Amino acid sequence: MFELFTGLGSWLVSGEQWTGPDGIGHRLAEHLQYSLLATLIAAVIALPVGLLIGHTGRGAFVAVNLASFGRALPTVGLVVLVFLAGGLSMIPVYVALVALAVPSIVTNTYAGMTAVDPEVRDAARGQGMRGHQVLLRIEVPLALPLIMTGLRLALIQVVATATVAAYVSFGGLGRYVFDGLAQRDLVQVLGGAVLVAAVAVVLDLALAGLQRVIFRHRTAV
Repeated sequence: MFELFTGLGSWLVSGEQWTGPDGIGHRLAEHLQYSLLATLIAAVIALPVGLLIGHTGRGAFVAVNLASFGRALPTVGLVVLVFLAGGLSMIPVYVALVALAVPSIVTNTYAGMTAVDPEVRDAARGQGMRGHQVLLRIEVPLALPLIMTGLRLALIQVVATATVAAYVSFGGLGRYVFDGLAQRDLVQVLGGAVLVAAVAVVLDLALAGLQRVIFRHRTAV
């Protein structure tokens, strides 16, 4: 075990390991591209759904249960299925990652909207606000903590699962995991896992910092 972690340290600090198309820098950029793009697409799909069902109270049962069904889908199985249907491309990976991210965003957005005090909504309508004004000026700001939590959860899940890109011969940090397993190189496997975990932690801390800045600005206003 000591030799394994010693080898990991040497692997991480090696200058050669950080350069070239197979270097950590390049693989990290690929992993971030897959993760951030998939989370962005999922947010574009899921946020309007969560806001709509939370604002109107309609379709909540269907939407939340469909989102839960998406969470239960086996990611690798979905990648293979779309891969067989659509051929070799990044589309299967993005489909699987988006399907993984959507449930957290939908359910947390809906939960945030339903947590808004009905009396606050009624007071806003009593002041003459229309439906979209109540949504944008009252409900969304109050639901924002849970919405941000959903985005953070989705991003962490996507970062951890984006290693599946290497399963269909693409890049990312998962390349070290799959190549290491194929070569029986435990140092490379552990290095890939450590890097994925580090990226997830850093991105989560970054979103948490952004969340604090947003709330601090709202409080000051």
